[in-house]
Amino acid sequence: MKLQIVGCSHHTAPLEIRERLAFGPSQVPLALTRWRDRFPDAEAVLLSTCNRVELFVANENLDGGPTHHEVVDFLADFHGLNAVEIFDWLFERSGEDAVRHLFSVASSLDSMVVGEPQILAQVKQAYSLAIHGRSDGPLTHAAFQAAIRVAKRVATETAIQRRRVSIPSVAILDFATQIYERFDNKRVLVIGAGEMAEETLRYLADAGAQDFTVVNRSMDRGQQLADQFGGKAASFDERLQYLVHADLVVSATGHGKPVVLLSEFESVQQQRNQKPLFILDLAVPRDIDPAIGDCLGVYLYAIDDLQQACQRNRQAREK
Repeated sequence: MKLQIVGCSHHTAPLEIRERLAFGPSQVPLALTRWRDRFPDAEAVLLSTCNRVELFVANENLDGGPTHHEVVDFLADFHGLNAVEIFDWLFERSGEDAVRHLFSVASSLDSMVVGEPQILAQVKQAYSLAIHGRSDGPLTHAAFQAAIRVAKRVATETAIQRRRVSIPSVAILDFATQIYERFDNKRVLVIGAGEMAEETLRYLADAGAQDFTVVNRSMDRGQQLADQFGGKAASFDERLQYLVHADLVVSATGHGKPVVLLSEFESVQQQRNQKPLFILDLAVPRDIDPAIGDCLGVYLYAIDDLQQACQRNRQAREK
């Protein structure tokens, strides 16, 4: 029996590497199909989140493939990369260490924010996609079902989620409050309507924000999120128009490419008259062109910028 995990996380690789290796929702099924074609005897589950890309591989034959290098080659080939570019950023866990790592990830012990609840849902989704894509098998069934049970026990039988913080809470309470003393008079633009956007909106509402606009590719989903917080929805094509008047932007789409380019923002900037703009880019790959952070009056924070604050919170809670 052979078990291994090959991947990277916020512990081992910078955002620039993680976003090159990230798999969008539509890419995971395609990757699993290609995996079956290349390694028909090997099981696989692919987990891709804003903080990690990890491929869990299993084979009942101890001498069966794939090797560590073959897994790296597979990840590189899918994204059109040279394996040499990414090899040193990828870790490998095998055997018992692989299972222990999976348990730690599912239980949020390995998360940027220890105790955050989203990772268990993401692990379940990765497992479900493997089943749907027929890349699963008896070994992955045993490992992931056990990991899910362990994660549930950790959540219910320990204090790990008490007074927990999340990435959105750190973004608002530790970063946005450094720029704005109050939020009740600020215009908030939300790009995307997923779980991360929803949770960030919840913290903003608790902080007093009232003026919300949600732009999303699915207008119906955007309207649903806006209705929860008494805001309004607009079409995705109107994002630059609303960016002109925004004080705070939260972007968390799964688009895979920047949704606001520097060339687009330059025309927006001319209409803002140097009004300060706070931007939280919570997407991986990033939604906002990093060069926009160099513009006058713009305070742009990506997911890795939150890591230091998360680490401080983690150290305080480890006691």
